[in-house]
Amino acid sequence: MQRFLLLASATNGFLGVALGAFGAHGLKTRLADLPDVARRLGWWDTASHYHLVHAVALVGLALAVDHLPRAWVGRAGVAMLVGIALFSGSLYAMTLTGVTALGAVTPFGGLAFLLGWLALGIGALRAPSRR
Repeated sequence: MQRFLLLASATNGFLGVALGAFGAHGLKTRLADLPDVARRLGWWDTASHYHLVHAVALVGLALAVDHLPRAWVGRAGVAMLVGIALFSGSLYAMTLTGVTALGAVTPFGGLAFLLGWLALGIGALRAPSRR
């Protein structure tokens, strides 16, 4: 599980930086003529921010594998990956297409992020005390 979480973190960290850079540079010129360019760039910025934060969180989960119950670490990892896909993915897609109906998916990604953090907390509470 540790290897999986580290690979997931590395992949999402790479993608988060690459997509963030694309949003800061290439996307501005691509969307420049659209009347809602500022709103779309805001969506992209939010997507890449949450993407990167949760890529780093996956590293923390990988490091926690030997200290917390594996089942809860696994649940947290899966939830955060689902959150990245649904939350950030829907915002990236909305930015590129302008289809605001995709925003209906975004809250489910946010809920997945919350469940991931909750699973981490439960795992911490259930971990044996090390004194």
